[in-house]
Amino acid sequence: MGERGDGGAGAVDRGRVETAEQRADRQWQELLQETRVVQTGVQILLGFLLTVVFTPRYASLGATDRGIYVLTVVLGSLATGALVGPVSFHRLVHGRRIKPQAVAWASRLVFTGILLLLATLTSALVLILRVATAGPLVPWLVAGVPAWYVLCWFALPLWARTRHTVKPEE
Repeated sequence: MGERGDGGAGAVDRGRVETAEQRADRQWQELLQETRVVQTGVQILLGFLLTVVFTPRYASLGATDRGIYVLTVVLGSLATGALVGPVSFHRLVHGRRIKPQAVAWASRLVFTGILLLLATLTSALVLILRVATAGPLVPWLVAGVPAWYVLCWFALPLWARTRHTVKPEE
C-alpha cells in the first residue's frame, strides 16, 4: 500500500500501489456501493409514481398536470434504467477481462442516472406543488430544491475535488 506520511496537516498521499486489475476491482466495489444507495431510492420513487395513475385524484388532473406526470414517470423510468444498467453490463461482460472498461461505462451510466434522478425529483416536485398549492412560494421552492440538489450532489464534491486533490509528485 502507498505511504500517507504521519497523517497530520501537510501529509502527502502518494496514492495506492495496485495493479490496473486491482484498481478496477476496487473501483467496481465502490461503484456498486454508491449505486445501491441511489438505486433503492429511485426504484421506490418510480414505484410510487406508477401507482398515481390508478388513484381517483388522477382523473381530475388537467392536461398540463397529466403531461408533467407522464414526463415524471418517463424520467423515473430512464433513471432506473441507467442505475440498474451497471448490473446488466457486468453480467454481460463478466469474465471477458475488460473490467477497467466496464467500470468506466458503469460509472457513466450511474452519473447519467443521477442526472435523470435530479430531473425526476424536480418534475415530481413541480407536479406535487402544482396540485397541492398555488401559493407564491411555489416557484421559489421549485427553483430552490433542485438548486440544493445541485449544490449537494455536484458543486460541493467538485469544490472538494478541486480544493483538496493532491497532485502526484513528479
